[in-house]
Amino acid sequence: MSDPADNGPSPGDIGLVVVDHGSRREASNEMLLEMVDMVRAAVPYRVVEPAHMELAEPSIATAFRRCVDAGCRQVVVTPYFLLPGRHWSQDIPELSEKAAAEHPGVEFMVSAPLGLHPLMAQVVGARVEHCLRHVAGDAPECEACAGTGVCVMRSGSAA
Repeated sequence: MSDPADNGPSPGDIGLVVVDHGSRREASNEMLLEMVDMVRAAVPYRVVEPAHMELAEPSIATAFRRCVDAGCRQVVVTPYFLLPGRHWSQDIPELSEKAAAEHPGVEFMVSAPLGLHPLMAQVVGARVEHCLRHVAGDAPECEACAGTGVCVMRSGSAA
């Protein structure tokens, strides 16, 4: 699948693993599946797999194996985390290294978290605008708040 002209991998050679922390709350884990569907629609990679760092399946090892089984020779593990921290610098690389050890010859990397990407400011603004429309009665609850009733305007109380 690689382009012989540049000796680099083609998008079909690369598997993408989108990893979050994992949760005991099934609704949170299901949201990762929805995000992975959106990522699949937005990137050129043929294989995009969800993974949870802990607490839920599929694990990083399972997602890595699915990429390799689909023919990927490189795997990029991308944290669905906002900022760098121990999970990004230590835990996810260690889990990825362990997964890669089961697949000799397959290269991998852990990409940066979302961080200070310029589009994140637009995401924050869009979320706040939606929440304000919701509390004004002009929009439904978003997928994060649906059914929780937590997205309400509150007032401070005197001490």
